[in-house]
Amino acid sequence: MFFAMKLATFSTPGQDQPLSGVVDDGRVTAFGGPDGVREALAGEIAVEPGGESFDLADVTLLAPIRRPGTVWAIGLNYRRHAEEAGATLPERPLLFLKAAPSVTGPSGPVVHPQATRELDYEGELALVIGQGGTVAGYCVADDVSARDLQNQEALWVRGKGADTFCPFGPWVTTAEEIEDPEALRLRTWVNGELRQDSSTSDLIFGIGEIVDFIAATCTLAPGDLILTGTPSGVAIGFDPPKFLKVGDRIRIEIEGLGAIEHAVAGG
Repeated sequence: MFFAMKLATFSTPGQDQPLSGVVDDGRVTAFGGPDGVREALAGEIAVEPGGESFDLADVTLLAPIRRPGTVWAIGLNYRRHAEEAGATLPERPLLFLKAAPSVTGPSGPVVHPQATRELDYEGELALVIGQGGTVAGYCVADDVSARDLQNQEALWVRGKGADTFCPFGPWVTTAEEIEDPEALRLRTWVNGELRQDSSTSDLIFGIGEIVDFIAATCTLAPGDLILTGTPSGVAIGFDPPKFLKVGDRIRIEIEGLGAIEHAVAGG
């Protein structure tokens, strides 16, 4: 059991390796090494922020969990997003995986593969698994998608799991800090233009349903991520579509969890 806190992984110019720390009032105070957040979620170490303290402006925030065990994701899990896609509401969670190299930090960058001409963003609430397969905290994530590859291929391995297609962060906000994760405002901007403005209250399958669905067949381990789906306003939902191009900047913000912001780089 954690007290309400925000757990981050970060680097500084003066450190040989990343550190784990607790974020509070614009500062981050170290409590462990590069895998400290996952170790804390697993109950392997205590969170005792007695290390050096840094201003957030002086550090680089990395993926809060550098090597998630499994990155699960749910498709078509917002009612309005299913409507904009012209899809029938699913009867059960549409589950897929994102490959390990897709994971990157909250500032990216996301690399635009030459294999796609239809790069899309998906602002999402990410669940972070702790001991016993429970939800220990929450992050902001971008389920980056290559729509042409996704639609051309029966499995979404390339369309959803390409390198850098899962920026997340900026830290893990522990579950105790969020009163109702199914009532959080979620917004996404592209180059300053508001594209997504919704709430997790529009989820088709709630957090408990998603966790139970996965756990019915697969062990959820500390440090695993579950991306819960995206609301309406994705690039392919516009007429004409507003796909991402090299140089674009995406900002995703979820109420109470902070924001991630990354650029699209050439592949």
